[in-house]
Amino acid sequence: MDETVAERIKTDITSNDVVLYMKGTPAFPQCGFSAAVANVLNHMGVEYKGVDVLVDAAIRQGIKEFTNWPTIPQLYVKGEFVGGCDIVREMYTSGELQQLLAEKGVTSAAQA
Repeated sequence: MDETVAERIKTDITSNDVVLYMKGTPAFPQCGFSAAVANVLNHMGVEYKGVDVLVDAAIRQGIKEFTNWPTIPQLYVKGEFVGGCDIVREMYTSGELQQLLAEKGVTSAAQA
């Protein structure tokens, strides 16, 4: 992976509490899996940065190498990789996602 790409990813995940690498944007997801994770975050009222991997092939490949995770979307909370669509949905359903956000100090409408 290109060092510039790695630095861009590191900057994104350390400068933002919650980052979602996704296909499309939070307002206009371009795949069902990205839409599902965005919907969970939106439903919870979590502020997050969406990174559209479709507009940058280097980021699209780089994020997979960065985490050693083959699929997109990828969710990060406070610099830590949480998982992809299935993991995020399972965590939300079980309450683990809400607990993780609370432990990390990330506010959501669910806590308000």
